Amino acid sequence: MELKIDRDICIGAGMCVLLAPELFDQDADDGRVIPKTAATGAEQQAALAEAVDACPSGAIWLEAQS
Repeated sequence: MELKIDRDICIGAGMCVLLAPELFDQDADDGRVIPKTAATGAEQQAALAEAVDACPSGAIWLEAQS
């Protein structure tokens, strides 16, 4: 699965940063999501999935790689 982000629809709620701070950050200028690193290991994969589910605007999602 590949992480996808649409910063145009991000509302800066910060749920991704709260749930997976090692994977996400927020832009200091506009508060929108910034990916930090790819998820490695089961614990980070679980945090990533939780962050995706919690995003109120749907700005982050996982997509099957082709």
